[in-house]
Amino acid sequence: MKSEKVQIFDTTLRDGEQVPGCKLDTNQKIIIAQKLDELGVDIIEAGFPISSPGDFNSVFEISKIVQNATVCALTRAVNEDIIAAANALKFAKRPRIHTGIGTSDSHIKYKFNSTRSEIIDRAAQAVRFAKTFVDDVEFYAEDAGRTENEFLAKICSEAVKAGATVLNIPDTTGYCLPEEYGEKIKYLKSNVVGIENVIISCHCHNDLGMATANAIAAIQNGARQVECTINGFGERAGNTSLEEVVMVLKQHPKLGFETSINSKLLYSTSQLVADSMGMFVQPNKAIVGANAFAHSSGIHQDGVIKNRETYEIMNPIDVGVIESAIILTARSGRAALAYRAKKIGYELTKLQLDIVYNQFLILADTKREIIDNDIHQIIEKSKIDILV
Repeated sequence: MKSEKVQIFDTTLRDGEQVPGCKLDTNQKIIIAQKLDELGVDIIEAGFPISSPGDFNSVFEISKIVQNATVCALTRAVNEDIIAAANALKFAKRPRIHTGIGTSDSHIKYKFNSTRSEIIDRAAQAVRFAKTFVDDVEFYAEDAGRTENEFLAKICSEAVKAGATVLNIPDTTGYCLPEEYGEKIKYLKSNVVGIENVIISCHCHNDLGMATANAIAAIQNGARQVECTINGFGERAGNTSLEEVVMVLKQHPKLGFETSINSKLLYSTSQLVADSMGMFVQPNKAIVGANAFAHSSGIHQDGVIKNRETYEIMNPIDVGVIESAIILTARSGRAALAYRAKKIGYELTKLQLDIVYNQFLILADTKREIIDNDIHQIIEKSKIDILV
């Protein structure tokens, strides 16, 4: 069975940069954009041009250098925003304007002091106006996760009628359960007029830790674009993690979906973004965290040494990590110690290993981790003849 393509829309340079203290300058954004293009993302959301001269310039310069991906600029449903976006995208090979408005009753009442009817009119007008500048217009229904489905289908239908090519259905507050969000996408597939002519996009936030699960549920129910960020960086608790979605689809071929991402560049891209933003990647972060392929439990270490697949569902090489890591701690067993000793040049017999292991445990109880230099010292203190 042939897999269906899921487009990867990377918003690291827009939504990802909204993390407090993570401001990137234009040169940093250009470097990251080039890396994202090399990685194979389909769409790069380069920024929000009207927000500042610096952001306008970043989108403008990125548009010049991106060779393969569509370059996208965000706007509100405001003509001035759309004009700024169009100007910033002037040199893009494949430009897209991303415009929209809040659609939940909370946004309509408290944010806009408006009515559903007026919001529909504003949405349609924004799409029509954006369409005069570019062919590719994405419409976002902000807070779609908390928007009543019937009204959401109605405003999306009007956006399609006005010329939208992509419908973005954001779970802006990260509130939806996967089943609930999947049902929302399914409902839109059945109730939006002209849906067969557009792509449904999911844009999930991680406030309750469900962004990736929600994105997968959306794909299973008809979404064919995922909006995500490297390392899951983004507003509040972050966005859907690009590397997680990509590897879920890669490791579960029975789902029947694929992306254009070169997964072997995931780790280096993660490091580039983290370093540029000055953002720490938590060690237990899936796919790209320092501990994602590290083993410290003796039972796990023994299994991995015998056959990596006993405790690893992914080959670290597939995401750009050189090899699995055997971390020596007080929980490590003889197999792990012998493995690490061999890596630094010591071939231990069973009797020698027993002697060294006893000394190892004494030291391991006093340290968080035993490093290679510790192993050298333990063996020297053991005063046994070792084949080096």
